[in-house]
Amino acid sequence: MMDIRPGHLSAPPVIRREEYRAPEWLVPEIALEFELDGSRTIVRAALTVERNGEHKLPLHLDAKDLDLRRLVVDGKPVNYRFEQDVLKVPIDGDRAVVETEVAISPAANTQLMGLYESGGLLCTQCEAEGFRRITPFPDRPDVLSRYRVRMTADEALYPVLLANGDPVAQGKDAAAGTHWAEWHDPFPKPCYLFALVAGDLVVNRDTFVTRSGRSVQLGIWVRDGDLAKTEHAMAALKASMKWDEEVFGREYDLDVFNIVAVADFNFGAMENKGLNIFNSRYILADPDTATDADYDAIAGVVAHEYFHNWSGNRVTCRDWFQLSLKEGFTVFRDQQFSADMGSRAVKRIEDVRMLRAAQFPEDAGPLAHPVRPDSYIEISNFYTATVYNKGAELIRMMHTILGPDRFRAGCDLYFERHDGQAVTCEDFVKAMEDASGVDLSRFRLWYSQAGTPTVRASLAGSGAEARLRLEQIVPPTPGQSDKQPMPIPLKVALLDRDSGDVADERLIILDQARMEIPLGDAPQRPVLSINRDFSAPVVVETDRGAADLAFLSAQDDDPFARYEAMQQLMLDTLTAAISGRGVDHEAVVEAVRRTLADPSLDPAFVAEAVLLPSETFVGDRMERVDPEAIHRRREALRAELGHRLETLWRDAYAAHGANRYEYNPAAKGARRLRSIALGYIAAAGAEDAPALARAQFDRADNMTDRQGALGVLANGDSPEREVALAAFYDRYRGNALVLDKWFSVQALSTRDDTPEAVEALFRHPDFILGNPNRLRSLVGAFAANQRAFHDASGRGYRFLADTILAADKLNSQTAARLVPPLGRWRRFDEARAKLMRAELERIVAAPGLSKDVFEQASKSLG
Repeated sequence: MMDIRPGHLSAPPVIRREEYRAPEWLVPEIALEFELDGSRTIVRAALTVERNGEHKLPLHLDAKDLDLRRLVVDGKPVNYRFEQDVLKVPIDGDRAVVETEVAISPAANTQLMGLYESGGLLCTQCEAEGFRRITPFPDRPDVLSRYRVRMTADEALYPVLLANGDPVAQGKDAAAGTHWAEWHDPFPKPCYLFALVAGDLVVNRDTFVTRSGRSVQLGIWVRDGDLAKTEHAMAALKASMKWDEEVFGREYDLDVFNIVAVADFNFGAMENKGLNIFNSRYILADPDTATDADYDAIAGVVAHEYFHNWSGNRVTCRDWFQLSLKEGFTVFRDQQFSADMGSRAVKRIEDVRMLRAAQFPEDAGPLAHPVRPDSYIEISNFYTATVYNKGAELIRMMHTILGPDRFRAGCDLYFERHDGQAVTCEDFVKAMEDASGVDLSRFRLWYSQAGTPTVRASLAGSGAEARLRLEQIVPPTPGQSDKQPMPIPLKVALLDRDSGDVADERLIILDQARMEIPLGDAPQRPVLSINRDFSAPVVVETDRGAADLAFLSAQDDDPFARYEAMQQLMLDTLTAAISGRGVDHEAVVEAVRRTLADPSLDPAFVAEAVLLPSETFVGDRMERVDPEAIHRRREALRAELGHRLETLWRDAYAAHGANRYEYNPAAKGARRLRSIALGYIAAAGAEDAPALARAQFDRADNMTDRQGALGVLANGDSPEREVALAAFYDRYRGNALVLDKWFSVQALSTRDDTPEAVEALFRHPDFILGNPNRLRSLVGAFAANQRAFHDASGRGYRFLADTILAADKLNSQTAARLVPPLGRWRRFDEARAKLMRAELERIVAAPGLSKDVFEQASKSLG
């Protein structure tokens, strides 16, 4: 036997896109046998390998943390070598069968990559490079294989045995107390899509009939007691299958489709072919334990992972630099699905808010990278907002430029041309070009250039003399100091200032550094509406003043542009106040008043429009972030809005109280606006605000209202606060997903003592460092709380660095995702910047640091 478990790599190698080479060996077939046990699982693999091209190189098999017991080629031992997590196996001919046997310990696998144990359940996570922790294999996405899997296990411990594809046989050994199952996946797939689950589970079964008349057996597998919480996920699955047939022409291709929910999971979910494995937070829901946002997220993630069956599985990535090929495209698809299932306007606002909260700061910091990165040390660090969310915006821009019909033709061609292949982002763009006849050569710059462009726009003249002047600036980013102008699709319209009439919307492609565009027959007193529907992921700067923005917030017929005008008006007011300039809040107050009083508006839209920009977003738009000043000025504006519009807030609060819970767009909007109104009443300092919140908390028949009230109370210092927090904990202490909310609401509190409270919660008996959900719910939420995290003492920085180092010893992927808040040190004053840098230096210098955390921390130091 050979123990192939090397020590820490002190100088992790850099993987570069330009160095890609096709695999020397292919593996068209693989047969796997598992003797499953939590403490010691035996894995036997038979790989049919074929030489790819003219060469004499050995077969390279990636292998990590494996106890290798046997390796033979065509039944005979060979003199293999093991170097840097790679087995190098000499093969004389062009085709052979390579057999291996390894032992692994799922229970000891705290990294949650490969085969691991979660509460007695055995499950896998192989994306991006987890399969090498299960068996030796060329662990890269461009090696596609057909899998046959046989699992044997103790039937009492693991009565359910699931794998990819379709079940083909099963049986029992009564004397041994074991049973076995065989599964076959007829579609070639990369090893990152392999999946296996064994455990004591119950199932919600249903059936979906495809458009060609095939019957697909659906199953959502969960722990006993959670079955009733799977109905929403099942409905979302069936809706997404139908939608994908109708909108993209994609039909499901296996006889079964299974989903399994697990409590310990690094990601949200995984699209393994025919067997999706989900973080339980994206499956389990009922009104008492899940908010409307949870319900929406479940539907979106279920759809996302299902849509991957074509955009990711049937057509997959050639290499990990092409990750956005599947993720950006599929995020766009799930966004379109969610928009069709609810309010398209509100969904667009939510998507842009997420982009600005996560991706814009990434683009502006030391971890900036193109949608198609050029290099990495650890690929898990590139599951980023840039790859996912900005990648989706690139697909959306192509949809805007080409139009829906030509875009659909491009998608059809892409799937037809590349089915069963591992391809590149370039292949996707080429399919769009070939199907539409549109030259997208310059559009490719969006894939290779990092940074968020700024578009400066000004309107000159009126009537026939009206002209739109545009300028684009693509900022320098690490490794890319000089940028070329990119084609930016901007939807624009002009509104008549007197009548409010909107001229026809037009699409302008800004593809030069500067352009001046004659607008022709424009209104005599035009107001510019630009980047309507957020047609491009850019920052727009205009010369529109408060009067223009207030006008647009009341008159624009594009919902996103109307929301954006309100947000810009609020942002301009806040930044002026923070900078010490005398500021009149009147324009903001009147704009919010008109929005609240407009009966034609959807309450869901009103709720989004009247929310002030977050403290973090305000900081992102300033040269230097002053957390205390931002918090003080934002709270002052909230208080003034609450006080001066108190009657309207109380009217909204009373009007949108529901008698019983319903999950539909109208009811969701009502609950959202009600909690926001409660927050403004509290911000005004109303004496009865704590009592109102406590009454809502006590009487709520759903988690949305209950958590909304708890969030308001958590920010205050009333006696009702402690009573509600204790009651919430007592009610849900046995429910891990809901307890995550209890941790988060305190970590996000605006109270002065939040840093101390978070440190105390870290020591709470229910805080579990090794559970990614719990770690994110407390520490991740705290790092997103700008004022509390950036306490001038630096205690927040020390706390985060300590947590990262502790978590890295258990789960390096999750630990690495906590690093970026420290990397924003350049945006803060000298004292805070020095403290943040010191913590990053401490992290980098720590012995035994994973390459995941090393890459994030070292790049953040820059």
